[in-house]
Amino acid sequence: MSRIGKRAVPVPSGLDVSIDGQTVRAKGPKGELKFVVNDLCKVAMTDDGVSITPVDSSKPARSMWGMSRTMIANICEGVTNGYNKNLELVGVGYRAQMKGKQLSLALGFSHDVNFDIPQGIDIKVPKPTEIQITGIDKQKVGQVAAVIRSFRPPEPYKGKGIKYEGEYIFRKEGKKK
Repeated sequence: MSRIGKRAVPVPSGLDVSIDGQTVRAKGPKGELKFVVNDLCKVAMTDDGVSITPVDSSKPARSMWGMSRTMIANICEGVTNGYNKNLELVGVGYRAQMKGKQLSLALGFSHDVNFDIPQGIDIKVPKPTEIQITGIDKQKVGQVAAVIRSFRPPEPYKGKGIKYEGEYIFRKEGKKK
């Protein structure tokens, strides 16, 4: 029994949620998102908000139940508040800067790494060693942050690389003579 799926997704004021068959659309101040619920779950609008129930008690239906509820909660949160991820560049000479619609990263390679910003994502560089990624789609924001981090992941000896804000890098001791 899904404890997450039992709870209805609350619909705050200023958010317009509509259900058309298995498609849930959320329209808020930041934009509009939709999610298509799997056929193993039923979705309905109640007084508490959007509620999801499984069609039967099979394992796949129960698996989709909690996931569908979380996805609907994520699109509601995204169109009202949005999501953001912050990255930090650690290393001598590691810098980031915006060049039009591209993020240019100096990461110690013989060339700068240029990253084209996808549609629906906003990237700001308040300091040369900080990158702020914002958007309304949680999956897209996380994916862009992971792709940027993959250009130079943090290494365990000196801690150089691109890391998430607040991420702990397990440090190793170097060679001894």
